[in-house]
Amino acid sequence: MKRYAVIVAGGKGLRMGSELPKQFLCIGGKPILMHTLESFHRFDEAMQLILVLPRDHQPLWQTLCEEHAFSLPYRLADGGETRFHSVKNGLALITGEGVVAIHDGVRPFVSSEALHRCFTTAATHHAVLPVIPIVDTVRELTVEGSRTVDRNAYKLVQTPQVFDVTLLKTAYEQPFTPFFTDDASVVEALGRTITLVEGNRENIKITTPFDLKIAEALLADV
Repeated sequence: MKRYAVIVAGGKGLRMGSELPKQFLCIGGKPILMHTLESFHRFDEAMQLILVLPRDHQPLWQTLCEEHAFSLPYRLADGGETRFHSVKNGLALITGEGVVAIHDGVRPFVSSEALHRCFTTAATHHAVLPVIPIVDTVRELTVEGSRTVDRNAYKLVQTPQVFDVTLLKTAYEQPFTPFFTDDASVVEALGRTITLVEGNRENIKITTPFDLKIAEALLADV
């Protein structure tokens, strides 16, 4: 079964406090986004990679690719007004059937083991999320104040979220609503069930200066 990955990288770096979009910040001597693309290519060299970037970020990306001699094969799609529209633009480049992963460009540490679980499960269950358990105490805000809830009843969701291509394309034909917070929510709007698999805790989303420090530590440990 053909595998695809749509890597969405439209962040502006506001929480990072940087003028440079966070996906272009360097860890281990090269931009985060390059590490992310390499994680998928390392897992499956035959996988077709689609990178979704805002059009005004593309010249900078091309410059960085030249500076770092980055030649990994991928196709480029234009970012949209929202993440929903960006994913839809990426999906438009897929013409065949298969399984597609939608992944955050600033999650460079997804493991090959987690990718294997996601793609293998999606081949039969069609809609898959990688999740990790919550280790902190969780409180729910209420009218009266707050209360502790059973953390075992909740999971933290990561990407890639992996789907049958035809199913996800059908889901993205729906009109956009603010309730579409991720790809799973778009698919659930069709009444489809989502299957959960184990993610990997190192698969952090790099959005703050603290996350950058963690990322450098993770690279040093490889």
